[in-house]
This record gives sequence, C-alpha cells and structure tokens, in this order.
Amino acid sequence: MLLILNDIGTGEVVLILVFILIFFGSKSIPGIARSVGRAMRQVKDASEEIQKEIKKSGGDLKKDLNLKGLINETAEEIKRPLDQMTVDIDEAIKYTPPNKHSHIRPPEVNPPTPVQEETPEEKSQGPHAGGETPESDTDEKK
Repeated sequence: MLLILNDIGTGEVVLILVFILIFFGSKSIPGIARSVGRAMRQVKDASEEIQKEIKKSGGDLKKDLNLKGLINETAEEIKRPLDQMTVDIDEAIKYTPPNKHSHIRPPEVNPPTPVQEETPEEKSQGPHAGGETPESDTDEKK
C-alpha cells in the first residue's frame, strides 16, 4: 500500500479528496473510510496467512526430502566410479606388457671385472713400478 502512495504527490491527494467529497458527500465519507480500512485489513491478514502456509509447507518438504542424506548419497554415487577410474589408471600406469618373444632369452650381460685398488706401496712407486721404464714400453711396441 505504501508503494502506491509513493508516486502520488500532495496536490494529487487533495484533488482525490475533493472528488470523493463531491461524489459521495460529507456524510458517507466515514463509512467509506471504514469499508476501505476493513478491506485493507482483510487483504493484509490473508497475505500473512498465505505466507505462513508457504513457510510451513516449505519446512515440511524440507523434512520430507532429507536434503543432507540425498546430498551424501549423490556424492557417494559420483565418488565410486571416480575412485574405480583412479584405480584403473594406476593399474594401467604400472602395467608392463608381456614380451612377444618370451621364449627367446635376453642376452646376458657379462658383469664387469672388479678393479683391484693399488696398495699404498704401489701408489708411492708410481705408474712404472716393478722395474719397468718408459723406454722398455716403447721397445716392446717396436
């Protein structure tokens, strides 16, 4: 009701009151005002009752729906296939295909021969230990 009065100015209200006074007369104005007041009160009560009914039915629906339970069930339904996909992907990553030529043995790799470390005495004698000299190496090569 207040929204309607926001668009009406003071001059317009005075003009409306003058028309009411002319058409209905001064004796019937209080009765008309009472009738309008009762009608506005009935409309207001009816709208409040409708709002209460809507809120009440909304609360009942909310209890009947059990939204939290539905949300949890839906989340589990979505989560299960995703978990399975994760497991499948992990298995696919770890999968090693069988060798086509499984009857053929892979070549054996000879392990490297262990290198013997020099003793401290050999290290102190240098690379030409044991009486060998660089000249003797060159003589053998010739």
